[in-house]
Amino acid sequence: MTHMTSAPQVDPKTIRIIKWRLLPFLMLLYIAAFIDRGNIGFASDHLEASLGITPAVFGLLSGAFFIGYFIFEVPSNMLLQKFGARKWITRIVFSWGLLAACTAFVNSGEQLLIVRVLLGIAEAGFFPGIILFLTFWFPEKERARTVALFMVALPVATIIAGPVSGLILDHAHWLNWDSWRWMFLIEGAFAVALAPFVLKLLPDNPSRAKWLTPAQKAELEARLEFEREQKIAAHGTISKWKILASPRIMAMALIYFAKSTGIYALVFFTPSIMKSIADTSSATVVGLLTALPYVFATFFMIIWARHSDKTGERRKHVALPYALGAAALVVLGFFNSNAAVAIALICLITVCMYVPYGPFWSLPSMFLTGAAAASGMAWINSLANLGGFFGPTILGAVEENTGSIYPALFIVAALLVTASIMVMRLKIVTPAEGNTKTNNTPHKAVHSR
Repeated sequence: MTHMTSAPQVDPKTIRIIKWRLLPFLMLLYIAAFIDRGNIGFASDHLEASLGITPAVFGLLSGAFFIGYFIFEVPSNMLLQKFGARKWITRIVFSWGLLAACTAFVNSGEQLLIVRVLLGIAEAGFFPGIILFLTFWFPEKERARTVALFMVALPVATIIAGPVSGLILDHAHWLNWDSWRWMFLIEGAFAVALAPFVLKLLPDNPSRAKWLTPAQKAELEARLEFEREQKIAAHGTISKWKILASPRIMAMALIYFAKSTGIYALVFFTPSIMKSIADTSSATVVGLLTALPYVFATFFMIIWARHSDKTGERRKHVALPYALGAAALVVLGFFNSNAAVAIALICLITVCMYVPYGPFWSLPSMFLTGAAAASGMAWINSLANLGGFFGPTILGAVEENTGSIYPALFIVAALLVTASIMVMRLKIVTPAEGNTKTNNTPHKAVHSR
């Protein structure tokens, strides 16, 4: 094979075409996924009353999603690489939508626990699969912005889910069925309806994209191959299974664990916080208030990722928001009686939890390729999302024992401070922090055999 000595250039028009073809639909899928895993937070009071569960049990059941998610994350991502993104993501979307809709039919805490675990199994592999899929299409310098644009779906999902779920809970009482059952059924059915479109709209890689010209395909594939060869030449190799024990991968998983703890504490408990702050029983009002912080997060995610790509710096773009978010959590723990101050702090915390997404997921793609990328990214996400179990569980337990969730915020803050320090100590040199990668650069990145 002839090795290229300079990076092939890709026409910006090609990148724009790919973004418009792929990202809107991928964002729609992620919106559906996040609504179906997080809408349980809006129904907390209804579920506790209907099923006779306590706040601590509710926290446990909310986080049970991540038990199945953790177990099947890596196998799912490896199967995606085997069968192709198009077929495997179709399977994921259909099965999670079906399980989410089945939540409408539970009649006990035990049944809800089973459905939540199965929902996690069904959705496992979706997020890291999409992150891996994006590396098949976008050069490294585009990664932070691209991932951030995709992950704008997270705050947008809550902006949509809050008011929509609130309206359903307030007004859907058809056929003598509880409104919370209609919420799960309607929102789960939406994902099922999206599944057939995955087969039509998601080519597995650029070579199968009918909407790219042969010249556009050639220049993009040349650039991606050049970057892959640079990583191999600069870094050494490791198997897709050895990567699971890599200290760098474990460190990134711990960093992401702290983020997940904070994110899902917000997702599952912000509605109840907003309800107590606003002193209202209207699910619609609570939904609108819950959506507010995510409007700000949507805007700042794009700005922050664009700045990260422009400067080439990644670590500080992750560490600084975590540190600021930790400080805001501590302040909220002491100053939550004033509604305006509390809502402003929740907005700031939400922004700090979401803006590092793009820069963070640019880090593993700097040293992972091939099957090692598939298993490594899935393992980071799998281990880290145990924070989605830990966060709601600890907040629910603290609320039941103290009558308030605010003391638990200090635990989340401590995790974020630890994560911020760990990010800055990661041994990954970015273009802005060191020389451009060459064969003599003493990195220790990994590639699959």
